[in-house]
Amino acid sequence: MIFGGLVGLAVLLFSSTGWAQGLPLITSTERGAETVYTVPIQTLLTLTALSFLPAALMLMTSFTRILIVFALLRQALGLQGVPPTTVLVGLALFLTFFIMTPVFDQVYQQAYLPLSRGEIEFEAALSVGVEPFRAFMLANTRQDELSLFANLFGQPIPVREETPLQVLVPAFAMSEIKTGFLIGFLIYLPFLAIDFAVASVLTSLGMIMVSPMMFSLPLKLVIFVLADGWTLLGTSLVAGFPPITPPTPVPAAAPTG
Repeated sequence: MIFGGLVGLAVLLFSSTGWAQGLPLITSTERGAETVYTVPIQTLLTLTALSFLPAALMLMTSFTRILIVFALLRQALGLQGVPPTTVLVGLALFLTFFIMTPVFDQVYQQAYLPLSRGEIEFEAALSVGVEPFRAFMLANTRQDELSLFANLFGQPIPVREETPLQVLVPAFAMSEIKTGFLIGFLIYLPFLAIDFAVASVLTSLGMIMVSPMMFSLPLKLVIFVLADGWTLLGTSLVAGFPPITPPTPVPAAAPTG
């Protein structure tokens, strides 16, 4: 279902209005005794648009905040390459899938399946499939960033829920980066206190030439492991994104008389 949601996202977000169901990769034209093979412009535009899919998945999901927090945690511990960057990226990716599963499920059920069955047109599937991502980004975007990009947009936005994606996506990305740095700052504080304490003890003992990292790094690792830091951090990151539920339909009024 997650894979279907990702496929639906790729189809809905990066499809031009002129996309057809069957898109030829190569067309042939007879010119006398020769056959000339060409690549349609529509195919080139489609492949170029699909190349932006990884950037959209990073900037429209929780991936950015999680990866920033993990990177700052590694620096706060004083570790250069442990855990490796690939491990941090993979962990952030799977946590993103866990957080975004309800959104992918809504895209899959409400947009991709009806479009694949021919029940709705492409334009309708596009508008329906974007709404879960819009609701997720609106619920996790700071009002300051949203107001800033809305003012830069230069056009009035009467309803917050109808914020266009060209305004919402950069506002959400900037908000996620800011939130990630704030969480990283809070993570840095206890480890910074340990570094200061170790440096003060070594200075008082006259061990000025000894690097404080030799003593503070094992101490920070022991404290972080005993506190079950990875579990606490992962749970906090997941809980930091409120669950997105589909809107409840308004019941019809009972007939009078």
